[in-house]
Amino acid sequence: MLKKQVANVANYPFCTIEPNKGIVEVPDGRLPVLAKIVNTTKIVPAVVEFYDIAGLVRGASKGEGLGNQFLANIREVSVICHVVRFFEDPNVIHVKNRVDPKSDVELVNSELILADLQTLEKQREPKEAVQILKVEMNKGTLARDVKLDDKQREQVKKIFLLTDKPVIYVANVSEEQLNIPDFPDRPDFPERPLIPLSAKMESDLASLNEEEQKEYLAQYNISEPGLDRLIKLAYETLGLISFLTAGEKEVRAWTIKQGMTAQQAAGVIHTDFEKNFIKADVVSFEDFVQNNGWVNCRSLGKVRSEGKEYLMKDGEVVEFKVGV
Repeated sequence: MLKKQVANVANYPFCTIEPNKGIVEVPDGRLPVLAKIVNTTKIVPAVVEFYDIAGLVRGASKGEGLGNQFLANIREVSVICHVVRFFEDPNVIHVKNRVDPKSDVELVNSELILADLQTLEKQREPKEAVQILKVEMNKGTLARDVKLDDKQREQVKKIFLLTDKPVIYVANVSEEQLNIPDFPDRPDFPERPLIPLSAKMESDLASLNEEEQKEYLAQYNISEPGLDRLIKLAYETLGLISFLTAGEKEVRAWTIKQGMTAQQAAGVIHTDFEKNFIKADVVSFEDFVQNNGWVNCRSLGKVRSEGKEYLMKDGEVVEFKVGV
């Protein structure tokens, strides 16, 4: 499914041993609009890194299958995208020779809980939070669902538990299932958020140009590829936003954490920008487009000069002023 790299895939378990890494662009229709206004052809979108990690079987927490390697790889990610098979196809092997998405999710969760319990056994501090987690997780509760106060939750973050990571469930469906309107809300699969997409369709789309993709998707009454929806949701789940810069050299989306100040955002461009920050000239994307760029926005008073404590918002067009 990764457009930037052809992953190693085959019709048998554990064909993926080393993780396939894909760097994918975050879809952002604002960038081409800005590029036309400032008359540049260079567009640099924000990106998200995806790691295609092998699946696991029962006993993975004890090293069965590729268990140890799987668990080591998954510890390094910020958000887990759990791809769950929903489609029926006798020609595509399932490790259990049946399609049962709910059972597959329960198996993975139970193995991750067992791995986390092993991690907790090695912890001496923080004692209170660890004890609460041990009790609740032995009942089958995921770490992120255990009730802890803010202080305890902050302490737990330092342990890097697998089941404390946010999860996006990706339903790997057939083309026919994509046309079921209420599929994402199906009551027999309560895990959320759930994004249905067809890995086969996404693979076919990757070989087509933009116009051909639109025609292909139109056959299924779909407005955008499933991968685009997944990228956007992953970006949001990570708590990320983009601010935009627009000049003659390039138009670019810069990735920052939600809640970052203008001075911190400047540091994403260059550390010297943060160190020598003076102010940020900020205008909303809508005003920038409506008034056709920086010159008119400034003359009409649409540009705000913000200080270092200003909290950045998604989609703002920014020009930083820095000292020498």
